[in-house]
Amino acid sequence: MGCPLSRDPHYERLSLWHDTVDTDWSPRPPLPGDVEADVAIVGAGFTGLWTAHYLAEADPTLRIVVLEAETAGFGASGRNGGWCSALFPASLPTLAGYADRGAALAQHRAVRATVDEVVRVATAEGIDAQVSKGGTITLARSRAQWSRAKAEVAEARAWDRGDDDLRLLGRQEATEILHGSNTRGATYTPDCAALHPARLVRGLASAVERRGVTIHEQTRVTAIEPRLARTEHGTVRARTVLRATEGYTATLAGERRTMVPVYSLIIATEPLPAEVWDEIGLARRETFTDHRHLIVYGQRTADDRLVFGGRGAPYHLGSRIKPEYDRDEKVFARLYATLVDLFPVLRGTRVTHAWGGALGIPRDWCASVGLDRATGLGWAGGYVGDGVSTTNLAGRTLRDLVLGRDTELTRLPWVGHRSPGWEREPLRWLGINAGLRAMTLADAEESVTRMPSLVARTVAPLLG
Repeated sequence: MGCPLSRDPHYERLSLWHDTVDTDWSPRPPLPGDVEADVAIVGAGFTGLWTAHYLAEADPTLRIVVLEAETAGFGASGRNGGWCSALFPASLPTLAGYADRGAALAQHRAVRATVDEVVRVATAEGIDAQVSKGGTITLARSRAQWSRAKAEVAEARAWDRGDDDLRLLGRQEATEILHGSNTRGATYTPDCAALHPARLVRGLASAVERRGVTIHEQTRVTAIEPRLARTEHGTVRARTVLRATEGYTATLAGERRTMVPVYSLIIATEPLPAEVWDEIGLARRETFTDHRHLIVYGQRTADDRLVFGGRGAPYHLGSRIKPEYDRDEKVFARLYATLVDLFPVLRGTRVTHAWGGALGIPRDWCASVGLDRATGLGWAGGYVGDGVSTTNLAGRTLRDLVLGRDTELTRLPWVGHRSPGWEREPLRWLGINAGLRAMTLADAEESVTRMPSLVARTVAPLLG
């Protein structure tokens, strides 16, 4: 038998995923001092590691250094809901406005294909991420939600997206997949895989190291400058410096208004017996949500737990990020109440894990990727919680940009997009929290009236 894994309880306690990953959480050595590299990547989450993977695969001679403030997978990459989906935060009309209809559809096709690319690489690298590509079912549980479901499918058809992409399910077909209370129908897309995100991100870190990439953990980058990353332990000079910091971007000098960190919180139940799953469904481990305004999301894990999360935690003044913000007992209680409302059979079920983390939101809610050749500075991010797959697309796109390739990926409309900066405080704090409150009120209004919310129709255009 081998030696037992060295464990770091600080990192294990971060989430269910951190607690159940088969890995050594002992941090890798920090940066030993000033070094030089061809490519320096700031952030060892999915964006940084996918970029390192594809660059090292394309050119094994590159000296690639990844700098991480904590450990690989510490942030959203290791704490999310485990959806590897084709969701993209900006709509097709928005993307078409940046380019044209054809470019917007090319972006959509690229994100769809990325789901399978993530699964392919995980398999090729021997990463057991507990993947099941069962798609996503989005329930409609009121008249207002059913109207939104039908409108979503109608818009998909207007963009020449067929049943193989998104289809409308009647009540019987929907409940054959997921037995949610008050279900009127649903939408379904096959483009999502449920997975164990920490297993994926930790496996990816090991995979890039096998390709010769150096990862320095517990090395906080304080500033990114042309061809330079400054850290607490020294500087890294490189021809290209890539920012892959997502929800932590505001901690970098000069980036306070680039991206706001908004918290999403999650709970996980104990493993559920087969008879309970017979009542709930999700036989193929489909991911699920519903058509409410304030986002919720769930999955059935490989060990038969139900993981359920949602937005609603407050934004903190000045884009502050603190460990204590990972937990909000009121939000956890609301999540549990929502879960029981969806599936009454779960009443009294024990919750074994509850956690949270910051995701990154740009001002126009459009993810982007780019590289300024004059300064050598590149970036990717702004996934608004839809990053498990989109980070992979970002990594492949950054590979092509760094290597100077003109490809289909580098011509997608999100490439080179620059989101405007967020408002200064306290306007930022007032606006974001007012928006979160409005969406909560809109859902409450619809639960009573069963009609589309006047609050949502008024506020939604203001939120982008």
